[in-house]
Amino acid sequence: MVRLLAVACMVMGLPCLPSMAQQDTLPFIVVSYNVENLFDCRHDSLKDDTQFTPESDYHWTRGRYRLKLSRLSRAIMATGTTDHMPALVGLCEVENDSVLIALTRYTPLSRIGYRYRMTDSPDVRGIDVALLYRPDLFRPVAMQCLSVSPLPDGRLTRDVLHVAGQLLTGDTLDVVVVHAPSRSGGAHESEPRRLHVARRIRRLADSLMHVRRRPAFLLMGDLNDYPNNRSVRSVLGAGPPPLQADSVDDRKLYHLLARRAATTRDYGSYKYQGEWGLLDHFIVSGSLLRPGATLYVDESRADVFRADFLLEPDLTHGDSKPWRTYIGPRYLGGYSDHLPIRAVFRLTH
Repeated sequence: MVRLLAVACMVMGLPCLPSMAQQDTLPFIVVSYNVENLFDCRHDSLKDDTQFTPESDYHWTRGRYRLKLSRLSRAIMATGTTDHMPALVGLCEVENDSVLIALTRYTPLSRIGYRYRMTDSPDVRGIDVALLYRPDLFRPVAMQCLSVSPLPDGRLTRDVLHVAGQLLTGDTLDVVVVHAPSRSGGAHESEPRRLHVARRIRRLADSLMHVRRRPAFLLMGDLNDYPNNRSVRSVLGAGPPPLQADSVDDRKLYHLLARRAATTRDYGSYKYQGEWGLLDHFIVSGSLLRPGATLYVDESRADVFRADFLLEPDLTHGDSKPWRTYIGPRYLGGYSDHLPIRAVFRLTH
């Protein structure tokens, strides 16, 4: 019967929509990664980026830059599988188009065919956020760089990236990538800056929930706060998903890693003074937590990607720590001071 229907569609020139029997599923892998200062080697006269030039104390040479690109390419590809590379990769701390072109075209990532969208923020150092995407799985239909009004202390901060894309199913997925202000000056003293950015994201989420008939919202990035901090729990309102799927609210936000972070010792994507903590986040609308949804994820399918090659021994505090590129001006030659996080969604099409 299915075959006869397909033939009939071809004869009549009608599009052949898959029947329920023809529906298939595939992994839709999403990664978020703070890549620790992915700068090129050239000075931008409009930005404070002289630290990452060959003449600086950091001696950021073309050879070191190429090695960094190669390492990041390896890390991103390792988060996928032989048959399924990540569909979306949110990146924090990228300088400009030049580094994204180099990463997507002149490393092994070129085989995946990634394209990208990125912000162009007023950040003094010139670092931005970006979204790599596979155009066969995610087709952008709208993009906006959300500027954040000056912080309470008058500083400018990075824009928030929002990309709306169409999936294979025809459904729209709203993806937001953010890199919130740092904890420089103290976690408590700097908290108003992160609350300010979180409120901007909350307003965006609320507006999308209002205009989308079936909202599918995914927030990822480095919030420079932990899941139990006010910016996440109070402003974004994102706690662990309910244990029962039928208790999920489609228009509420849930944190895919919050429960694991609260119950697992030494858990996190970043290590500070010997303590692991989760600064990198996946926050989704409840609609993505329903098993019958065309795009679905369970919190058990999200985790920190803790591959051995991304780590080095922590000789001061024991265990291991992210193998970073620099510590101060001392070059270590590693990947990043953060570990990637990964979520494996199921896409039914």
